[in-house]
Amino acid sequence: MDAQSGWLGSIEALRQRESKIAKQWATFGPYYAMFPVAFARQVILETTAPGDGVLDPFAGRGTSIFCAGEIGRRGLGVELNPVGWLYAKTKLRPAPGDRLIERAKQLAETRVSAREITRLPPFYRHCFAPRVLTFLLSARRQLDWRTNWVDATLMAIILNYLHGKIDRGRPSALSNQMRQTKCMAPDYSIRWWLEHGYEAPPDLCPVEFLTDRITRRFRHGSPDFRECAVRLGDCTAFLPRQRSYPYRLLLTSPPYCGVTSYYYDQWLRLWMLGDAAHPTRAGQSWKGKFTNRRAYEQLLLQAFSRARRLLTEDAVVYVRTDARDVTLSITKRVLSAVFPDKKPDYVPAPYKRATQTSLFGDKAPKPGEYDIILRPR
Repeated sequence: MDAQSGWLGSIEALRQRESKIAKQWATFGPYYAMFPVAFARQVILETTAPGDGVLDPFAGRGTSIFCAGEIGRRGLGVELNPVGWLYAKTKLRPAPGDRLIERAKQLAETRVSAREITRLPPFYRHCFAPRVLTFLLSARRQLDWRTNWVDATLMAIILNYLHGKIDRGRPSALSNQMRQTKCMAPDYSIRWWLEHGYEAPPDLCPVEFLTDRITRRFRHGSPDFRECAVRLGDCTAFLPRQRSYPYRLLLTSPPYCGVTSYYYDQWLRLWMLGDAAHPTRAGQSWKGKFTNRRAYEQLLLQAFSRARRLLTEDAVVYVRTDARDVTLSITKRVLSAVFPDKKPDYVPAPYKRATQTSLFGDKAPKPGEYDIILRPR
């Protein structure tokens, strides 16, 4: 009896530790329009069995794939925005904390010329203290975040704390006062800081700051979901090349038509990854708001048609989308065309609290979201 009690106690302690790890990492990475963790977890539990596969062609910061790994499923996600991809990749299997701290110390030892700093727009000197900006420029230049495991994890952590609020004089991030989820426009930010008494950004030691955050993040351990992955790229180009394990659940939330620019929301973090020092709306189509309805419908049609080839015959398709008529009508039409053999259910998902847009002045009521669930007939 004592031996059995000890064994059960060990199992329960392991479960509690895994729960703490999941809680610590599941919400890693501030991002716009994120899947609620509890929602993704519940859908996966209700529609799959252990060992089944979960597919998400619009993975964002990888919540659906993280939850799949957490509860013993395989998972594959695809994300076009490198910020979301880095968050997803990191929280599935981050590099060890001690190696991250050592790498941060190496970056701090690198010299950055004064000319490199003065060539930046004024925004950067208002947003970051000199030694913080020097560290960021060193990280931007040296971290091989696309292919190196340690560098990718450290860059993701830097992005996580790149900007945020100052609470009672204590900075929660490396920047001057700013919301963590979304970076505002440079000129607006400078005016706001000067008008509200934030003339100087917090002068903190970036290595000490990041060491503290890394230590906290790893205090219970870290995930190691090797049966799950999120790939960087366009799902319409990536999915046709896959010949992998068939997936029992397609769980995703495509970008909504005309709602937000995932580039402009994250322009400062994208600068850290090598993009322009000043935000621009020109360039690749994903940098816009998906306002062209024909192009938006074509995107969904290609994405879901190509995802279908990777699904089992009895797969469930679960899509959370915008309740506004344009996005909703297009999504319904596309899903009906791609999955005519499945029975659709339409479930309203009204917002239960203020939306993220209210943080930035848009307090108008929103119609919420809509869940479209397609099951075998």
